[in-house]
Amino acid sequence: MRKELLLNQNWQFTGPDRSVVPVDLPHTWNAADGQDGGNDYWRGTCTYEKDFPCPEFHRDTQRIYLEFRGVNASARVVLNGQEIMTHHGGYSTFRKDITPFLQAENHLLVEADNSANDRVYPQKADFTFYGGIYRDVVLHIVSKDHFDMDYFGGTGVAVTPTVEGCDGKVRVQSWHNAECGEVSVTLLDADGQTVAQGTGTDVTLTLPHVHLWDGLADPYLYTCRAELLVAGQEVDTVQTHFGVRSFRMDPKEGFFLNGRSYPLHGVSRHQDRKGIGNALNRGHHDEDMALILELGANTLRLAHYQHDQYFYDLCDKHGLIVWAEIPYISEHLPKGRENTVSQMKELIVQNYNHPSIVTWGLSNEITISTKDNKDMLDNHRMLNDLVHRMDPTRPTSLACYAVCGPFNKVAHLSDVVSWNLYLGWYVPGLFLNNLWIDFFHWVYPNRCLGFSEYGCEGMPNLHSSHPRRGDHTEEYQAIYHEYMLRCFEKRPFMWANHVWNMFDFAADARNQGGEPGMNHKGLVTFDRQVKKDSFYLYKCHWNPEPMVHICSKRFRYRPEKYTTVKVYSNCEAVTLLVDGKKLATQSGKKVYTFRVPLGTDTRVEAVAGSCRDKAVFHFTPSPVKAYKLNKKTAGGGNWTTE
Repeated sequence: MRKELLLNQNWQFTGPDRSVVPVDLPHTWNAADGQDGGNDYWRGTCTYEKDFPCPEFHRDTQRIYLEFRGVNASARVVLNGQEIMTHHGGYSTFRKDITPFLQAENHLLVEADNSANDRVYPQKADFTFYGGIYRDVVLHIVSKDHFDMDYFGGTGVAVTPTVEGCDGKVRVQSWHNAECGEVSVTLLDADGQTVAQGTGTDVTLTLPHVHLWDGLADPYLYTCRAELLVAGQEVDTVQTHFGVRSFRMDPKEGFFLNGRSYPLHGVSRHQDRKGIGNALNRGHHDEDMALILELGANTLRLAHYQHDQYFYDLCDKHGLIVWAEIPYISEHLPKGRENTVSQMKELIVQNYNHPSIVTWGLSNEITISTKDNKDMLDNHRMLNDLVHRMDPTRPTSLACYAVCGPFNKVAHLSDVVSWNLYLGWYVPGLFLNNLWIDFFHWVYPNRCLGFSEYGCEGMPNLHSSHPRRGDHTEEYQAIYHEYMLRCFEKRPFMWANHVWNMFDFAADARNQGGEPGMNHKGLVTFDRQVKKDSFYLYKCHWNPEPMVHICSKRFRYRPEKYTTVKVYSNCEAVTLLVDGKKLATQSGKKVYTFRVPLGTDTRVEAVAGSCRDKAVFHFTPSPVKAYKLNKKTAGGGNWTTE
């Protein structure tokens, strides 16, 4: 049967300075320079080398595949002096049968290349393109007769569930290389009990009284086990989780899951973090998921590329609705069409069985650098048709840039559309969000509309009693998101809204907020150590677990004898204590404000039911300069203009 061997340990890495150092995977050479915004950010080709003995296997009856789960952005793989494969696309799995090339002792060399070119996406975007082998490398030992492992990194098994009344219909397609092979399919419930069986490479089975995969409340998963039999003997087995659910997007009533209204409110996620770049381990993914669940999000836009399979598995397990997309972004490359096709095929083939995914994203902000270009439009139409052929069960989506107007052809290429709008941040006027949404919905009442990105910079070290657009304070970020929540609550017809972003992330082209190389629109800091006030704002709206949070705790020293203390809570009432004495009680809100007299050492406590939160504020005769953005180091405007 199948066996996996990790090849993550003891690599020799030749870096930009041509020095050779030992590394373990996952690894990126841009862990530091990719997030400091300096001129030392390096893109190019580096090499990884490793010696390994040939695993024990039977050459007559078994094969060995070498699998890479993420090499950014292009890879050239050489085994024992022979080039065995190349791959272009930094976010997907690729593999090769290496049995003919294996010797008793083997030397593996991988050239990883994240240099600028005109063929491989992404080339222009608001995030860092980390170079390296930043996900696992695996050896698979399989039978010579096996389920297909050569088609765009897939498992060789596709599960398509549908709901018919109280039952589930599960179509299981499989592909293999055995001339006289037979496939036995078994469906198991969450307890491992057999609930349906059948045979064939294209079989549809019935699950009576099916247990639905029902979002956060009940993300129930079945298991499909496909066994390949030759002469009655099992030679290969593939198992995959799946969930049975129905969904639809309605242009007038929003998103529906399993026949009921299920408003989608959530966040977008980039996969990198401070000090390690994109070279995440499973503990990092688990921590990200825990924070997203604490927030109460029920949907994720996994931007702007294919994420780790482990994270999609977490989304399935916890019931998050996912928008998955390829990095066809910011700039159309006339020579990049083939790459959009290969990356889309890999995205769909490798992720088809995930019940969490409800839409495939065609592109993001493609009109930033490319306007109404005939080749660009044709590329999108071709991709849209490709997705529908590969997966008729999920609609296509597209994220439009702010300057892509409602009448732009790009906005009408996909099945549903969302916008990346930062009205109230990059341009003045939060009220413009209301006008824009209402205008589009009035002109195109039968088109599903969402917000794929909205947000503003918020730095935990910057504060103001009079926050304003562009100051990067934690306070203005909170005001911005308070407004947007009110905006969306009045417009339930939107199919989904995704905050940009769950976490601060590296963006080498940026120079804003006094910290070059970073985008600070996250609700949580890059190192995952600080939850900004906006995090708690969404938590009090989306997570039903009782909570109370005093805002602006880091704004300790204030040049005012009376200060406003803001409190977020989802409880019925909030009482504020000042120096141990009750100041006031308010009820019936999510956002509470109290006017508090400020002394040298003022202790504040918010009480909401059994929940409590504390803070200490100090009166100071003059403003603290460190709380204000230093214009000399603040940098320029939006990254697209730099």
